[in-house]
Parts: sequence; C-alpha cells; structure tokens
Amino acid sequence: MALTKRELFQKRRLRVRNKLRKISDGRPRLSVHRSSKNISVQVIDDVKGVTLAAASSLEKDLGVVGKNNVEAAAKIGAAIAERAKKAGVEEVIFDRGGFLFHGKIKALADAAREGGLKF
Repeated sequence: MALTKRELFQKRRLRVRNKLRKISDGRPRLSVHRSSKNISVQVIDDVKGVTLAAASSLEKDLGVVGKNNVEAAAKIGAAIAERAKKAGVEEVIFDRGGFLFHGKIKALADAAREGGLKF
C-alpha cells in the first residue's frame, strides 16, 4: 500500500526526532518549520518544556514578511543565533523535522552557525 506524501513526511519527522532525543544530552533543540509561505524556527528546552528563543518570517522587523526563500531563511538563521545567545544558549541540536537538509533549511543552518550557534 502506497503512503501519501504527508505520511512519508511524518515518518521522516519522527525518525529524525527520535534520533535527536537519543543524542541530545540535555542540549536545547533548534526546531525548524517551513510552510509554503513562511519559515519559522525555535530553540526549545525539552527538559523544561519551554521555548527559549524564536524567529519567523512573519516578524516585520526582519524585513522578510511572507517570504519563504533562501535569503529569508538566512536572515532568520542569523536572527535566531542572536536571540539564542541573548538567552544564554551556545550549543543546540538541529531538528530539521521531516525536511531535507538542502536549500532553505541548509541556508538557515549555515547562517545560525555563522551567528555563533554550535551544532
């Protein structure tokens, strides 16, 4: 029986999340969500169950409202790195969800690394 595109995405997402849970060692998780129109990212402390920092293309001050391209992803990656540093987070684990690590996700990760996050 063939699986739908959504079911394959959910399987990939859970597989990635379970691997990260095993190797996290209490580090916060940098979780990325990408829709057709926007991209958002959060730094989540799974032990306490709180969001430490967040950035999204919906924020007007980033100047990428409603854009979901590589340039917008890079700006959001830089913004999350800055906000995570303010929250006292240096090291994270990267949770790409069910998204493949290329294009927008890779641009976001590279910009976050350049901003000083280690993962």
